[in-house]
Amino acid sequence: MLDTRTGLDHATVEDYIRRGREHLWIHTQQENELAQDDAYTVIDGGEGIYLSDIHGRRYIDAMSGLWVVAIGHGRRELAEVAKRQMEQMAYANPFAYATMPAVDLATKIAEVTPAGFTRTFFVNGGAEAVETALRMARQWQYNRGQQKRYKFISRIGSYHGMTLGALSVNNATALNKTPFEPLLPGTLKAPAVACNGCGETCLPGCETPAGLKYLEQLIISERPETIAAFITEPISTSNGSVVPSKQYWQTIRALCDKYGILLIVDEVINGFGRTGTWFAMEHFDVQADLMTIAKQISSGYAPIAAVVTTEKVAEGFRGGPQDAFIGGSTFGAHPVSCAVALANIEIMQREHLVENSAKVGTYLTTQLDELKSRHHIVSATRGIGLMQVIEMKKDPAAGVEFTPDDDLSHRVPRLLKENGILSRGGASIQVAPPLVINREEVDELVDGLDRTITALEAEIGL
Repeated sequence: MLDTRTGLDHATVEDYIRRGREHLWIHTQQENELAQDDAYTVIDGGEGIYLSDIHGRRYIDAMSGLWVVAIGHGRRELAEVAKRQMEQMAYANPFAYATMPAVDLATKIAEVTPAGFTRTFFVNGGAEAVETALRMARQWQYNRGQQKRYKFISRIGSYHGMTLGALSVNNATALNKTPFEPLLPGTLKAPAVACNGCGETCLPGCETPAGLKYLEQLIISERPETIAAFITEPISTSNGSVVPSKQYWQTIRALCDKYGILLIVDEVINGFGRTGTWFAMEHFDVQADLMTIAKQISSGYAPIAAVVTTEKVAEGFRGGPQDAFIGGSTFGAHPVSCAVALANIEIMQREHLVENSAKVGTYLTTQLDELKSRHHIVSATRGIGLMQVIEMKKDPAAGVEFTPDDDLSHRVPRLLKENGILSRGGASIQVAPPLVINREEVDELVDGLDRTITALEAEIGL
């Protein structure tokens, strides 16, 4: 039988699934679970906020892939840009030469990033950008005579990638780092921002005076002259998308200045309009020293990432050959990726997608608040712009969490898919659609989430 949308017959569909199971290693997934009925999903198309699979089923991409797709799926304009650049010049040695697309993109990044960021070092993905920023911070300190500064501070609950250096500063609570230990020495854990407005009742952590005092005590006890940088996300999706106060970030900046520590902000997920501003640190009026960017820089149409720095950092690498930043990347500043990313940012500017993220994000917030009022198990809805999260507990009033026996890590993704939504789900559900989404599509998305939670309540008997 032929699928009228995909043009694939049943045998071809089954052949793709069979060969995928035999040969394609899907990231983080357990192969035994992918062998379950209808668990192996092969995506073959996309348009706007929607993705479709080889069975012809359409879904709302409620997580923009991985917080990646800003301008929506199926943009022919970017395909044409890539084609033209490939025909003109597909590759040049980034260790020796500049290219016009790389110069143009670096210029555009200096235009859209907060004032003070002037220099861009291109790499391939977010984890590589983090790894590069860590190396850059260490060598910057080394070049200025601070050879003992090798330690990094990161926050509990943060996520920064899966290369060894990035994994070392990861503190996401759900991530098992044990198989990879020992990791880099000198990685210090600071308290996370864990709640909104809880005041002095909070444990030492988050943004209370006690928590910030604890952070300074950590710096002092570890000896400031050994600490190279503090790396953190402005707003951490892996830790519940809690939005800190301006005072919190301004205190972090002041502590870094006081003790000679570089501040690295990881905007890989937050950046390029996801939170309703071009970059999340704009909400806090704080200037970092280095910034990692990736994901929405190209909307996923080509792999590219970068570290963006201030002149203060760039000056630390001027001098003799021994002062130049060590290392690079074969595909860093790839001309095709740079051309595609530049066109993506121009579309975002032309269509005012950052403004749309703020405006439609506000509407999404109100709709998720209403959703919470209809479901006993929804303990919180939280976020900013088009970076939201739904949190669930078995009994929120009593603080009773779901248990492994409730199997939410499998139930929720299955129910989301059955209701036309692709996202990461468990006791929390990520809600981060492409920035092109409109109010009517938000209503469709929230209706699907409503059906999903209703079905979950029925299955568990709540």
